[in-house]
Amino acid sequence: METEKPIEERTGESRHERTAREIAELLQELRVVLPGVQVLFAFLLTVPFSARFGEVKAVEQFIFFGTLVFTALSTGLLLAPSAHHRLLWRRQAREHRLRVANRLAIAGIVFLVLAMVGAMFLISDFLFGSMPATVTTVSLTIFFVYVWFVMPLRHRINGE
Repeated sequence: METEKPIEERTGESRHERTAREIAELLQELRVVLPGVQVLFAFLLTVPFSARFGEVKAVEQFIFFGTLVFTALSTGLLLAPSAHHRLLWRRQAREHRLRVANRLAIAGIVFLVLAMVGAMFLISDFLFGSMPATVTTVSLTIFFVYVWFVMPLRHRINGE
């Protein structure tokens, strides 16, 4: 059985070049995700000031607050790699920044799933009631977890 070549030989990049490329790719991915998270956050910040917010049940207020917190955490985690990039500029910390940024981005995506399903629950509960909201929330949670986590992890584990 033939052993797999080191990444440097397969890509033709030095370790330094590969790390620089991977950081650039990660930051570009975050630039794609962040506008959506920021729009969700802005929307949630305006909801309590709408005239009908006083009509929501106590459980909906609790879920709203959790969703708002999850969105804030997601925003903070997804913005953190850019802050680290700036603060550690030219400090020879690329490999460290890449590892930490990857973990922060994954954590930010986890909180984004929670925020998105929370927002969907609130809207669907307000419009259609708790049973359709629960079905919608569970379905979306399964969808996001499968597409965003299970599929890539299955590929990572099995090499599919």
